[in-house]
Amino acid sequence: VDLVESGGGSVQAGGSLILSCTYATYTYSTYCMGWFRQAPGKERTGVATFRADGTTTYATSVKGRFAISRDNAKKTLSLQMNALNPDDTATYFCAAVSAKQCTLGDIFLGYRGQGTQVTVSS
Repeated sequence: VDLVESGGGSVQAGGSLILSCTYATYTYSTYCMGWFRQAPGKERTGVATFRADGTTTYATSVKGRFAISRDNAKKTLSLQMNALNPDDTATYFCAAVSAKQCTLGDIFLGYRGQGTQVTVSS
């Protein structure tokens, strides 16, 4: 497995979590990377993207609360999640796509990890 997520868990509303994704090869340093999530019975939705040039994009629902970061030297992608609410409950996936697919709508079309569960209780 090339992409491995960690850091999920259960938290109360208003709390914070940090998700991490380690990638196995420096090849991903040239990819667009990001996070998407999927809640039971709902479609996948892009959460945040981080282009190779450092440009980031966030879904409207998480803007101002989540922060994506990337350290290619450590081969790690992170997602700092603050002010969590029950609507953030989902399985979160780390993803790597080409620059052409680097949109919130296409971030799940490339490589992905196994996912990590985030549960936010009210």
